Amino acid sequence: MKLKQLIIVSLIAFCLISTCQNLSAQTTTIAVVDSTSQKEKRLIFGVGFGLNFVGGTNISLSPNLMYKVSNKFTFGAGVQGSYSAIKDLQNTTTIGGNVVTQYNPIPQILTLVEFVELNVSTETESPEGKMKQTYWDSALFVGAGYSITPKIAIGAKYNLLYNEDESVYSSPVIPFVNITF
Repeated sequence: MKLKQLIIVSLIAFCLISTCQNLSAQTTTIAVVDSTSQKEKRLIFGVGFGLNFVGGTNISLSPNLMYKVSNKFTFGAGVQGSYSAIKDLQNTTTIGGNVVTQYNPIPQILTLVEFVELNVSTETESPEGKMKQTYWDSALFVGAGYSITPKIAIGAKYNLLYNEDESVYSSPVIPFVNITF
């Protein structure tokens, strides 16, 4: 538990330091802007979603709001929810939130650090009857992806806090598709 708290505090400190450095660098830069040029959009809305009906039902939705600090650095937060069911065996509902930091070393490459906190509610059928379990699950992802277009990126992220016996995720590696509007 101590390692988990240390990682979370380190991530938050890294995000704050990076944000402050980028913001201070922006405020000291003087630029001449043509009044006829279009102002770049800083607030970005994105959404992730998933549908799977193989071996059961899995539906997920995760909208987020990001702030573009510079062409390379973005941070934001979102909410997540999902429903998974295996008929007559198990139903799992998750709801929670996330904070994410993205860095683009070049326009085509996306790297990210994301912290997720989910409330998990599972109901399992057994010969003894229904068993209900509710708990919180934390995940700390690091990942990378490729930007197909400026609004669509695909990649994978790895959960540093993954525990096979306790995690709601079935694997420490999660593929992702980022779509922004």
